[in-house]
Amino acid sequence: MPVPLNRSIPAMVWCVIALGGLLAGALSVLLWPQWRNNPDLSHGLFVPAIFLILLHESRRQGSCRFLPETLATKILRTTTLVSGLVLIACGGLFAASLDWSHALVGFTLASALAALLCATLLWLAGDGVRVVPLNWSSLVAVGLWPLSAPIPPNTYQHITLKLQLLVTDVVLHALHLLGIPAITRGNIIELAHTSVGVEEACSGVRSLISCIVAGLFFSATLVRKPWARVLLVALAAPLAIGMNILRSLVLTLLANAGINIGGTWHDLTGFAVLGVTAAILGGLALWLEDRAPAKPAAAIATRQPASALPPTRRWGVPAGLVAAVVLVGFFAYNTHDTSRADAPVPNLESFLPVTTPEWTVRTADDLSQFSSLLQTDHLLQRSYLRKAPSGPPMQITFYLAYWSAGQAPVSLVSSHTPDTCWPGSGWVWQAHTAAPSPFLVGGRTLPKPEYLLFKNDAYPQHVWYWHLYAGQPIPQIAPLSPRTFLKLALRYGFRAAGDQLFVRISSNQPWEALCDDPLVIEVLSHLQPLGL
Repeated sequence: MPVPLNRSIPAMVWCVIALGGLLAGALSVLLWPQWRNNPDLSHGLFVPAIFLILLHESRRQGSCRFLPETLATKILRTTTLVSGLVLIACGGLFAASLDWSHALVGFTLASALAALLCATLLWLAGDGVRVVPLNWSSLVAVGLWPLSAPIPPNTYQHITLKLQLLVTDVVLHALHLLGIPAITRGNIIELAHTSVGVEEACSGVRSLISCIVAGLFFSATLVRKPWARVLLVALAAPLAIGMNILRSLVLTLLANAGINIGGTWHDLTGFAVLGVTAAILGGLALWLEDRAPAKPAAAIATRQPASALPPTRRWGVPAGLVAAVVLVGFFAYNTHDTSRADAPVPNLESFLPVTTPEWTVRTADDLSQFSSLLQTDHLLQRSYLRKAPSGPPMQITFYLAYWSAGQAPVSLVSSHTPDTCWPGSGWVWQAHTAAPSPFLVGGRTLPKPEYLLFKNDAYPQHVWYWHLYAGQPIPQIAPLSPRTFLKLALRYGFRAAGDQLFVRISSNQPWEALCDDPLVIEVLSHLQPLGL
């Protein structure tokens, strides 16, 4: 039988609530920049308020059921508590290896908070505490946190790619039904006089996650029947995808009519999709709502549990939350910025000649756009072209990036390798094989680089690169693997004590055609004091 809420809250319960609030506040501070700057996560700005509203709603509802102190309850509470602590440890190691702003760090810590809050909810919903009941509203409040965090990179790329291709395919069929000739190239729709690209921002990820959050919120506040809640949540994702397809079709029709769909039209339709979808979900929730007045929690029978265990005897969750706060503090302290401004920065310009006989030299002037992502301003790329007796000109491109000691985590640099960055700019990865061994240039043996082969249409690009840490090459293995990130964090410690240099050579010719070229020998000789 349901029992009433505990209106007299002991001091230990207030301590548990304060610790849970502290952890939720810390995560909100961490994710706040992404909530503000990443349109896919703009709904996160409302999650802290929604969390409090749902907890209030869970106490207001008439179905206040609490958990007896059984073996199953203890196992579930302990499992979620231990899982949360393990996830915090993993998140801290990821932060040491990648930086706190990385998507994998945010998602791991949001999942950790959800696990810890779940353990806290089971503790607060115990028969001896009876402060927050275990019902749909309180469960949704706990489960919303991972939905407010960035999606891990690999998962995000797979979801966006599938949604991009789905939207492109459906829009193409709709255009054909309307009698408008069109073809597709990947996610590009070619019309008679223009082309429209279904980019990541138009894939529907933004509306998909936001509408799932809206569906969960409406199901927890406006709907009481379990089947209605399931229906509302189940309709959120298909509705979001359908509305985004409609938006893409409208934009494509406007482009076909000669209207510039960039800027105002693009943004206006994006906000309209979110607003209309949320309004549809809210209206459906009101229509499904059980209009019979809920029985107030205070009016329910006042049975006192016979075997209630007072909060002072349930020390596991309070101790676990204290341990979580200590863990967060430990990783925050040991991963703070330790950049050493007194260390001299090598002059990258001196390594790559501005002029050289027989070569046309081009210096990239747009690398500053990547400075915030790579956390360095020391970037340089120069391309050299020379006429060939037959066929296309011989092309060699040198790219250098430098980080002072402590400026960036080792794995932040390792995560921005050509195999993770180039496919997004049109290059198709052909092979990842071993470079020649020994790897020679002008008779001198170099540390063995990573080797990749890309093609853009029929144009090949052979790529060799080195990542040097304190003058020593770092082997590159699965740059997007969480397991590798943890290994790098444990190996190189929480503070990056060595400087880092990333060197990339790319060419339309194999290494056999480059290894004895005077230009290549000159550049790599200049880089020899730094580890090559």
